[in-house]
Amino acid sequence: MDFDYLNTKTAASLDEIRVRVAHALARHPLCRNVRFDIVSVPRTRRGGNWTVALQSVEPRAVWEASEIVADIQDAYDLAAAA
Repeated sequence: MDFDYLNTKTAASLDEIRVRVAHALARHPLCRNVRFDIVSVPRTRRGGNWTVALQSVEPRAVWEASEIVADIQDAYDLAAAA
């Protein structure tokens, strides 16, 4: 049985990823005031080509915000610019 589909990521633009991260953070009560920026980076060994720079995160929200971002990074890949 081929399980490659479990490792595939959906291509998304920077704006789409920004919206998804914003909505995901807004749903968590501790993360509603987190400010962030999406940054395009060279592809890593894990396959990622974008990251989130978290800013102004209150200490008790750091873990939750990091987990939310990690889940989104596992699901989306930055689409190549047209």
